[in-house]
Amino acid sequence: MPSESSTEPEQRGRAHSARAEFFFRSLATAAGATIVAAIALIALFLLIRAVPSLAANKANFFTSAEFNVTNADDMHFGIRDLFMVTVLSSILALVIAVPLGVGIALFLTQYAPKVLARPFAAVVDLLAAVPSIVFGLWGFLVLAQKLAPFQQFLNDNLGWFFLFKTGNVSISGGGTIFTAGVVLAVMILPIITSVSREVFNLTPRAHIEAAQALGATKWEVVRMTVLPYGRSGVIAGSMLGLGRALGETIAVLVVLRTAASPGHWSLFDGGYTFASKIASAASEFSQALPTGAYIAAGFVLFALTFVVNALARVAAGGKVNG
Repeated sequence: MPSESSTEPEQRGRAHSARAEFFFRSLATAAGATIVAAIALIALFLLIRAVPSLAANKANFFTSAEFNVTNADDMHFGIRDLFMVTVLSSILALVIAVPLGVGIALFLTQYAPKVLARPFAAVVDLLAAVPSIVFGLWGFLVLAQKLAPFQQFLNDNLGWFFLFKTGNVSISGGGTIFTAGVVLAVMILPIITSVSREVFNLTPRAHIEAAQALGATKWEVVRMTVLPYGRSGVIAGSMLGLGRALGETIAVLVVLRTAASPGHWSLFDGGYTFASKIASAASEFSQALPTGAYIAAGFVLFALTFVVNALARVAAGGKVNG
């Protein structure tokens, strides 16, 4: 039978471990609760500031294309066009960037020799460090003019489809949703590529070797092993990229041309996104009610990002990781 003196160190050790476990559990819980509380407080702030302006609004907030808040006593504002421009430009960016990003990630992880893969990956990652204003100036001064003939071609030949019909700004100027979408695609490409590359590298080597042992070609290994294993990671990277595109401000503000008439859900429309509209009026935030109108638009953008993340989890079967 062990003596009392021999069990005292064990008891002290167990007590110390229990205290340490309690401390770290409490710390982790507090960290998680802080994030949830911060998000909830931001949403609450936006809602409180937006409600008085929504009550004073004389237009339908969801269906009106007008956004006139210069007179606090006669405000007419809605998010129809803001929602349209934000969604179209972001989805176009995703449609362009996801195939490119996944293709680059597959090339770097499955096909490229290591001496080429590492510097090439570094170059792609460096795109994420380029300031938004540089992308905006490149899109406005270079890309807009280069894309104008292609946009005109699409309008002339596919104008019967609503996405390619004549918009509310001139295609020759290039400051359309189409141009903004291409700029956003370049901006989110490093995010999608980086996340996809990391998750492809995590594919178990045994799975790849088993497929090769069965006589699978390189493409068959990628199609049957690498892509299915990395599905949730690709979706997660895509949603991170979409979140960046939805919230991008300066680049879109520089590229897009303002429009005098409502949009037609065409890629050749101009206008503002949620973020660029708020940024363009930031210097005028002196009156509570007009400012609240922009905050109401910001709240919709805030909610939209949550919807996007929820849809991502559903699409990935609840296994979105990154």
